[in-house]
Amino acid sequence: MNYVLALLLPPLSILLTGRPILGILVFLIWVPAIIFSGGLTHPMFILLAWVLIYQSGEERRTRRIEKAYRRED
Repeated sequence: MNYVLALLLPPLSILLTGRPILGILVFLIWVPAIIFSGGLTHPMFILLAWVLIYQSGEERRTRRIEKAYRRED
């Protein structure tokens, strides 16, 4: 779901991954970039959002594995 949102509104998607400051910063750069470039920079922000979404998922999986490992001890 968040990957689809990243296609349309990358700053909102970044905000929902738990990075509010980066989401606001990207929004402040994204709006003028879309206006002045005619949308040519939009794929760059989509890729950034996808990388951050993937990274947050990996962090969640790592925490889950660490938690399970601590329970075994």
